[in-house]
Amino acid sequence: MKEIVVISGKGGTGKTSVTAAFATLAQRVVLVDGDVDAADLHLVLSPAIEETHDFFGGRQARIIADRCRNCGACVEFCRFSAVRHDTHGYHIDPLACEGCGVCAHLCPHHAIAFEATCNGQWFRSSTRFGPLVHARLGIAEENSGKLVALIRREARSCADAAQADLLLVDGPPGIGCPVIASLTGAGHVVIVAEPTVSGRHDLDRVITLTTHFHVSTSVIINKADLYPEGAVEIAHTALARGVGVLGRIPYDPAITQAQLVGQSVIEYQDGAVSQALREIWARLCTQHLKE
Repeated sequence: MKEIVVISGKGGTGKTSVTAAFATLAQRVVLVDGDVDAADLHLVLSPAIEETHDFFGGRQARIIADRCRNCGACVEFCRFSAVRHDTHGYHIDPLACEGCGVCAHLCPHHAIAFEATCNGQWFRSSTRFGPLVHARLGIAEENSGKLVALIRREARSCADAAQADLLLVDGPPGIGCPVIASLTGAGHVVIVAEPTVSGRHDLDRVITLTTHFHVSTSVIINKADLYPEGAVEIAHTALARGVGVLGRIPYDPAITQAQLVGQSVIEYQDGAVSQALREIWARLCTQHLKE
C-alpha cells in the first residue's frame, strides 16, 4: 500500500482541492483529513459518519478538595500561574493549566489528581470515493500532532482491512508538529505552492522539513498563470533543492464553485483545471505509485 500526503507551506494554497481531485481519480483508496485543527475535506466529500471516538491526548490537574491542606505548595511549583485561591480554597484554572503534572507529582498531601482529558473526536466515515478517517480537535485544545498520528494509524488499519492500494492524506499547512506527524513514514509528499514571494519562502521551508525526514517530495504550482514569473521562480527553487515539479494548475473560479456544491473540480467540470489535474495525477502515478 502506498501513502501520498498533500501539504502546503500555509493555508489556502489549494491542497484540499488537489486532494479531492486525486480522490476522484484514484481507485481502491482510503482517505485521511490530517488537518485536524481546521478540517475541511468533509465539505467536499460529504461523508456519512459510521463511528465516533473520543480523543484523549493530554492530561490536566485537578485539586481534590477533601485532601487539600491549603499548604500552597502547588502555587510555588506551578510555572503557569494556573493555581487560584479564593474563599473556597485552592483550585486549578483549566484554561491556564498546561498539563505538565508537576503539581500532582510534588504535592505533599497527594491532593492533586492528574486526569486524562478529552481533546476532541475522531471519525470513521464512508464517502463516494472510499473510507475517510477524519477528526475534530476541540476549541483551544492542543496535541493536534498526537491526533494526526492516531488517525493515520487508524486509516492504515482501515486500508489493510479493505485491501486498499492507496492511503491519501490531506495534510495540515505549515511545518509544525501536526505536519511532522502527517508526513513521517509516508511514501511520498506532494507540496502545493503558490507563485508568490511568500509562497517561495514557504516552499523552501517545507522542502527543508521533508528533506530532514528523508521523504520523497514533489511540487504542484497552483494558480500558476496569475504570476508566471513567480511560477518559474517556484520551479527553480524546487529543482535547486532536488525536488521535481509535477505540474502547474491555472487559476479558475470553478474550483470554488465546485466546493460550494460539495464536489471536486474533476466532478464539477472538465475544463483546463481538470485536465491539468488529470495530467498531474497520471505523472504522480507513473513516477511515485508504480512498483
